[in-house]
Amino acid sequence: MSIESIHKNIQPLKDVLLNHSLYPQITTPETLNLFLEHHVYAVWDFMSLLKALQTKLTCTTTPWKASINPEVRYLINEIVLAEESDLTLDGKRLSHYEMYIEAMQDCGASTTAIESLIQSLNETQNIFVSINQSPIADAVKEFLTFTFKVIERGQAHEIASAFTFGREDLIPSMFTAILNNFKEAFPEKDFSKLIYYFERHIELDADEHGPMAMQMITSLAENNPIKWQEMEKVAMEALEKRIALWDAIKTTLPEKTLSF
Repeated sequence: MSIESIHKNIQPLKDVLLNHSLYPQITTPETLNLFLEHHVYAVWDFMSLLKALQTKLTCTTTPWKASINPEVRYLINEIVLAEESDLTLDGKRLSHYEMYIEAMQDCGASTTAIESLIQSLNETQNIFVSINQSPIADAVKEFLTFTFKVIERGQAHEIASAFTFGREDLIPSMFTAILNNFKEAFPEKDFSKLIYYFERHIELDADEHGPMAMQMITSLAENNPIKWQEMEKVAMEALEKRIALWDAIKTTLPEKTLSF
């Protein structure tokens, strides 16, 4: 098995996501905000996938010891730098999650639910308990539970697969589809922070992070057919969870929407 075979086998799921009927439904401020209020969880848990990889593949403890693979170490640290401390539209340093929160607030979307989940996590110290207790949609719970179950299993190649095939490889095309519809639906609205977030991710993931993540996948596979099979299984499940999330968001939207 190889990256090419995984790409071939997951392509039907990617096609579903890239042509999802959700995107044309985002035509009003109300529908946009409903999308943002659900999608923010995927923005947030992405950071945990990334930090899990940093913990597994670099040294984040003391006394410091050099991690086994310097090339993978470099790839992860480069991605962490951009994702956790990128430049915002107005020249600040923020994580992409914080940038998304600012964009939501700029659009008038509520951040109460995601902030309540994080507050709950501070109290329970158990992500699965906090997810189960949260009033968020079942598809969001399933999406988050899948992410943190992969992290909990602690297999670097599985975490890398969820990160790479479920996020980095997918995001440029998916965000381009969202953004193209978004710009068409809101031609006269100033949602510059949100547009910047999408465009920044498209730029970084297509040109830098995506290729870096593919190098990481090859390194972690170690020519082990079992690891390749496990990575494909995780990749497919990650995409299935995203499709379920998109399906769930669509069901929350009003049946009739008016474009500007």
